[in-house]
Amino acid sequence: MPADAILEVENIELVYNKSVQVLRGLSLRVPRGQIVALLGSNGAGKSSTLKAVSRLLSLENGELTAGRIRFDGQDTAGMQPHALVRRGLFHVMEGRRIFEDLTVEENLTAATFALSGRDLPRGGFDEVYGYFPRLAERRGTRAGYLSGGEQQMLAIGRALIAQPALILLDEPSLGLSPVLVEEIFTIIARINRDTGASMLLVEQNAAVALALSRYAYIMENGKIQMDGPSDRMIADQDVREFYLGQSDGAGARSYRDVKHYKRRKRWLS
Repeated sequence: MPADAILEVENIELVYNKSVQVLRGLSLRVPRGQIVALLGSNGAGKSSTLKAVSRLLSLENGELTAGRIRFDGQDTAGMQPHALVRRGLFHVMEGRRIFEDLTVEENLTAATFALSGRDLPRGGFDEVYGYFPRLAERRGTRAGYLSGGEQQMLAIGRALIAQPALILLDEPSLGLSPVLVEEIFTIIARINRDTGASMLLVEQNAAVALALSRYAYIMENGKIQMDGPSDRMIADQDVREFYLGQSDGAGARSYRDVKHYKRRKRWLS
């Protein structure tokens, strides 16, 4: 991967409630201006990794017990979440997390507090409405009355207002129809291309994530099991079978198959 990384996570270990270890020596990098995918099964620790980066662990009684995280060249230890946002790191959390009682425009206005001393981009919210015309049509509507897809658009739009250098995206396709998933990810690719914002993408839809990203990490049980360029991952037999639901045979192989079992055991070790 290119040497210039906007995010460097080095051998971090994470514990919840001072007893439950979730991450075990996890390391990853996000090159400046690129989209990097973080894949894995439910419970692998993907969302916890994003929360570690955005410094939200303390809200859930989580703690980093080892390793370090550097954002834009600076160690984030001791930094508050709002300080990271103002430095250009925005976390679009799983489940939208918008202000449901506020209108679309009021949600975007709330996001301007992340600028803290920086001017609102010329044109105000026009950039957001340019990417998401449906939000422009519903700017006076309370966010709680939006569809799931529109709420996800608003969550990403709020990130854009903050002029981020790095966006953490946690399951942007969750609960959306295939048509909306395609629309959302097409816009995410445009945002990356137009603004140069780097992105760390956690996504259950591995096929879409690998198609969108340039580099990918696969984790299980709190550890990175495999990483590499996304096009190489797509061609890997294990990735195709365990994450893309594809098999090189006539059908899915049985778990009784010895080679299959040994590979699966290796991934979960």
